[in-house]
Amino acid sequence: MRYLHLIRLLPMLSSSVILAQTTGPLPYPVAKKTDQVDTYHSTTVADPYRWLEDDRSAETAAWVKAENQVTFDYLSQIPYRKQFQDRLEQVYNYPKYSAPNRKGDWFYFSKNDGLQNQAVLYRQKGLDANPELVIDPNKLSADGTTRLGAFSLSKDGKYAVVGLSKGGSDWQEYQVMELATKTYLPDKIEWVKVSGAAWQGDGFYYSRYPKPEGSALAAKNENHQVYFHKLNSPQSADRLVYEDAKNPQRFHIVSTTDDERFALLSVSDRGNGKDGNSLFFLDAQSTVKTFAPVVAEVTDFSYGVVDNDGDRLLILTNEKAPNSKVIAFDTKKRSFSTIIPEKPEPIAENSVSAAGGKLFVEYAKDVTSKVVVYNYSGKYETEVQLPGIGSSSGFGGEKDDKFVFYSFTSFTFPPTIYRYDIASRKSTVFRAPEVDFKPTDYETKQVFYTSKDGTKVPMFLTYRKGLKLDGTNPTLLYGYGGFNVSLPPSFSPFRIPFLEQGGVYAQANLRGGSEYGEKWHEQGMKLKKQNVFDDFIAAAEYLIAQRYTSPAKLAIQGGSNGGLLVGAVMNQRPDLFQVAIPQVGVMDMLRFHKFTIGWNWIADYGSSDNAEEFKALYAYSPLHNIKLGIKYPATLITTADHDDRVVPAHSFKYAATLQATYKGPNPVLIRIDTNSGHGASNTKKNIETTADIYSFILWNMGVKSLKEIASK
Repeated sequence: MRYLHLIRLLPMLSSSVILAQTTGPLPYPVAKKTDQVDTYHSTTVADPYRWLEDDRSAETAAWVKAENQVTFDYLSQIPYRKQFQDRLEQVYNYPKYSAPNRKGDWFYFSKNDGLQNQAVLYRQKGLDANPELVIDPNKLSADGTTRLGAFSLSKDGKYAVVGLSKGGSDWQEYQVMELATKTYLPDKIEWVKVSGAAWQGDGFYYSRYPKPEGSALAAKNENHQVYFHKLNSPQSADRLVYEDAKNPQRFHIVSTTDDERFALLSVSDRGNGKDGNSLFFLDAQSTVKTFAPVVAEVTDFSYGVVDNDGDRLLILTNEKAPNSKVIAFDTKKRSFSTIIPEKPEPIAENSVSAAGGKLFVEYAKDVTSKVVVYNYSGKYETEVQLPGIGSSSGFGGEKDDKFVFYSFTSFTFPPTIYRYDIASRKSTVFRAPEVDFKPTDYETKQVFYTSKDGTKVPMFLTYRKGLKLDGTNPTLLYGYGGFNVSLPPSFSPFRIPFLEQGGVYAQANLRGGSEYGEKWHEQGMKLKKQNVFDDFIAAAEYLIAQRYTSPAKLAIQGGSNGGLLVGAVMNQRPDLFQVAIPQVGVMDMLRFHKFTIGWNWIADYGSSDNAEEFKALYAYSPLHNIKLGIKYPATLITTADHDDRVVPAHSFKYAATLQATYKGPNPVLIRIDTNSGHGASNTKKNIETTADIYSFILWNMGVKSLKEIASK
């Protein structure tokens, strides 16, 4: 759907769009219905809005234009929409830094001065030197939507692979920068997706797809290939390292160890329902020039190399360890040994880091961080004393580092960067942000509620101190529940304006995530996906029963897999919610695998090609369970024209179906952003979208004006 820049050229709506409905509260454009019908395992399924999958047609462009007209006309009439936007700008307008990353004498970090559309990359020679500019993505496009997606330094620090994406797309273009002069070599690499840039000697490994046929942002991506690019050469001369044309729906990604001795090939096959990966290595010190197996076949177990210790590869895995463990693979003897055994608390997803000859392992204790330091033999050394209950990240670095950096955050604790001295085992504040709000005015509590099958599910609640439990508080319930992704405590300045209006922010840690290890994930996969929806429904029931809120004051929100969550729960229990915000959701569970890399989600969802899995998918698919006679909540669907992960056709078909089916008074709107992708492509768009969401939520809860907020 790369047509939105052409909309102004369209003289009128196409014949597929009628000016307005005569029923319902808003003049929705009426999309034409076709007689498209598919048969799945003897079940016929209508798909009348299939034409909206064509992202390059004039008909789709006209429908999008008409829908946005209705949506923005509605939003513009909310009296405090601009007030929300102004307040969001105020609370977001503070310097935001990343933790420094050392390479030789240089420390690299990113900084957003406040309201810059993109963070800027800097470096400084020593921590006390003045920073110098490396890359400012804000100058790479007129609207600030070109993003720095990759920056990978060579071992000697002389060169860096720079990956840029445009308009929110997942596609990246790679270039090579010479750091001494900060100029680019003539090298240019296109059609990169799901890739790193792994240096070895005079070049680097990367992964790409063949140039897509048809729509670059909707066409199915298949045959993921690994190449080696040598500096100062054209892409056409790159050496093909690995491909598997017989299994086109596999990811092939190469990384290298810090010393560049080992090249590591990871192969995953989620398109065929496998949730793990196989792993191969290539030793630069060996005369053998082909990849040898560590784990030869793709299974449901994951294997990720943390570092090498001489001949040994240190690997994080969940094989026979649902909470994960660290093992060693001896590349000479081809033997395995356990370094850090599985513990009662799960190792947080991909949260083992190496620096200074130590392993920093982050465990999840009831969804909060606990960081333990081990040596490379797996001997316990110490636990990092974190500033409180919350989430940490970082700790990675070079083998000769004497100190590392990490970030710590919680719901009312803005991300603060700490310096950890490895020898003294002490943490000190390196950078602390100053945000325009008073953390002491708010509190966070963790509760555990009971889901439908008796499972205890954790949830975090954040609100202003002194909250009255009288059922009248505007409450926003957020969830995800899938793909082994955890929702730990984290700070977002965007939540502040909602909390300032007396709002309660509730974040439920649903099954399907990694909060309690692989078993928690498995309880929300494939045929057990209904558990995720039951967990979310139970969260809403808890909030209502405990008088935090009521159905008239409760909104639900989720993005991507979380958008699917919101869509499914809206169909199953619309009585619990006043407002629903499904964002960039996977709404057509029968056809998701037919677009871009959607086949990659089969490992979590299953596939409509499988008879048993089709039955489960069809039973909850948001698009296919919209029914007449249901009083749906006020709904604001969001998507974007450059979303090539969950293509906007999901949201288009869902919106058209819901508008045509629901005849009640609540608005059903779709907000379609331009030059944006699966997430907002710049700060300006993020603020605008958030302001519209909060305005829509409170307006449909009957809030007529906002409270005055005193700055801190």
